[in-house]
Amino acid sequence: MARDEFLQWEHKAITLLGMSGVGKTTLANKLPKTDWFHYSGDYRIGTKYLAEPIVDNVKRAAMQVPFLRGLLCSDSIYIRSNITVHNLEPLSTFLGKVGDPSRGGLACEEFLARQRLHHEAEVNAMRDVVAFVEKARDIYGYPHFINDAGGSVCELDHPETIELLAAHTMIVYVRADESMEQELIRRQKIHPKPLYYGESFFRRSLARYLELEGLASPEAMDPDRFVRWIFPRLVERRRPLYEGIASTHGYTVTAAAAETVRDERDFVDLVARTIDVEASAAA
Repeated sequence: MARDEFLQWEHKAITLLGMSGVGKTTLANKLPKTDWFHYSGDYRIGTKYLAEPIVDNVKRAAMQVPFLRGLLCSDSIYIRSNITVHNLEPLSTFLGKVGDPSRGGLACEEFLARQRLHHEAEVNAMRDVVAFVEKARDIYGYPHFINDAGGSVCELDHPETIELLAAHTMIVYVRADESMEQELIRRQKIHPKPLYYGESFFRRSLARYLELEGLASPEAMDPDRFVRWIFPRLVERRRPLYEGIASTHGYTVTAAAAETVRDERDFVDLVARTIDVEASAAA
C-alpha cells in the first residue's frame, strides 16, 4: 500500500503485532474510541474460546474448600470470570506454569493440554478478525478497526491465519529495541507470568533446563525459576518470527516511536511515514 493510499483509506483496519508489554494496547487506547473499534485477541480468547475452561479451573480449586463446595453443589453461589481488555489475569491463571504442584505448578501433560487449547483459541480469535472488521462498521458504526493481537500470534505456526490477517488488515509490527527487551525480561524476573510457547520450542527448552538443573522431571522444577530462565530465550526466538511476518506482510515501527504517539493524528502520521521509508528502501 502506498502512503497516499493509506491516508485516503476510508475504513482503516490495522493489526498491531509484537511482544506482550511492548505497548500495543497503550497505542490502541490512544485512538479515539468513537472512531476506532478496539479488538483484543486475548480478550476474545478469554471470553469466547476459553471462557468455560477458565471458570472450570477456578471451580476445581473452589471445590477443594468444603464451605465453597457445599454452596457450589447446591447452586447457592456461582463463579464467573471478570476478564477485561485491561485485566487478563483469568486467562493467565488458566495457562499456568509447569512445575512442582506444591509450588503452584502444573504437571507437564496438563500444562501442554492447556497450551494446545490456547493455540486453537488464538487461531480462532484471529480468524474472527475478518468478521469483526465488518461488524465494527456495519453494526456498531465505527469507521476504523484496530486488532490488538496477543504476543504469541507469531508462535502459531499457522500461515493461513497470518495471510488472513494480512488480507483484511494492515499488519504493523511494534518492534522492541534491545533496551526495551531487557526491560521486558527484568519485569518477568520480578513477576514471572504464565505464557504460551510453541510446543516444539517448549519441549526443547524444557529438556535443556532439566539437564542443566539436574532434575529428573518437570514436576521437580520451581515454576517461577523456569519462567525466568526461558523468557529471555523466548524473546530471542520471537524476534525473527515477528520480523519475518512484518517483512512479508506488513510494516515495522519501533516501540520508541510508538511511545511518542499522542493521538490519532500522530498514529496515522507514524504509519504513513513508515510506509514511505520502507517503500524507499525497497526501491
